[in-house]
Amino acid sequence: MNGVTGRMGTNQHLIRSICAIRAEGGVRLADGRRVMPDPILVGRNADKLKDLARANGVTRWSTDLNTALANKDDTVYFDSASTGLRPKLIHQAIAAGKHIYTEKPVAPTLSEALDIYEAAKAAGIKHGVVQDKLWLPGLLKMKMLVDSGFFGRILSVRGEFGYWVFEGDWQAAQRPSWNYRKEDDGGVIVDMLCHWRYVLDNLWGEVKSVSCLGTTHIPKRWDEGGREYKATADDAAYATFELAGIDGPVIAQINSSWTTRVRRDDLATFHVDGTLGSAVAGLTDCWTQARVNTPKPVWNPDLPQTIDFFDTWEKVPNNRDYDNAFKVEWELFIRHLHDDTPFRWNLLEGAKGVQLAELGLKSWAERRWLDVPPLKA
Repeated sequence: MNGVTGRMGTNQHLIRSICAIRAEGGVRLADGRRVMPDPILVGRNADKLKDLARANGVTRWSTDLNTALANKDDTVYFDSASTGLRPKLIHQAIAAGKHIYTEKPVAPTLSEALDIYEAAKAAGIKHGVVQDKLWLPGLLKMKMLVDSGFFGRILSVRGEFGYWVFEGDWQAAQRPSWNYRKEDDGGVIVDMLCHWRYVLDNLWGEVKSVSCLGTTHIPKRWDEGGREYKATADDAAYATFELAGIDGPVIAQINSSWTTRVRRDDLATFHVDGTLGSAVAGLTDCWTQARVNTPKPVWNPDLPQTIDFFDTWEKVPNNRDYDNAFKVEWELFIRHLHDDTPFRWNLLEGAKGVQLAELGLKSWAERRWLDVPPLKA
């Protein structure tokens, strides 16, 4: 596990996924056997690695990636390091014969992402990309509504993601400073359009075209050491997508911003309108409004609104247990390795996310709509 000393790598991948799986006795296979992950933590800071390993009952750690990759007993390479280093590190792991599981974006550019995929395919190894939001309880409920035909013909999707990330002067920022430096592969478009690609493709329809406007609303920030720096990457993106829905075209709009204050149900919400009903999903909950329960407001700006619109929606019940989204995908990947079960969230799917981010940046630069061509791999 390379690069897991960062916030996401520590909390979601190590503690809530691998350590949680170990605490449960491993991943159960089809024949009843269990696979127990035995992680070795790899990174550059020995003190951080030692402390992280000790705190989580992990016995192995190293600052020497080459030596770790040389161990034949360690069959999977997981990458949560910086995006810029990822292609080189993954190629190195593929050359060492490791299966690959990696965070996104899988590479800074589409060409690099496709190179990684082709190398993995040529090597005959198995590979996967983190696409965690597909297993969030709110989006699983949304997927259930889509599959049940609740919406009728889906018309549109409106997504709102983000929150106010403090600048770091009088209150510490809750995101790392590299996120706001283009030269360090930062930017909300590169970060979030990779997510939106797999969310849109898997829930409402394949992305066919994109129009995106990015901006840097906050031009200067302060880093982890309290030093002022220039924000060179976009901190907000306003994107529109055309989707190939099952019953016809779907229009999707998603705002992604680290410069907005939240007055909605969750840090990310997706509002879907269809001919027979609508739904709004957050990270954990989902609300519905069927055609027969839709209120009939009349526009009258001279009188206060008498309808409590929030009260006219019904929450989808928790009719099943929901596990951590990252852990769910880790378990699916481990079963893919040992039971050869299908696992479609691979490096090619990861490349699709990089493709959409590249096209989003190009759309912004050229101020125009761009088609999203199929990837030829």
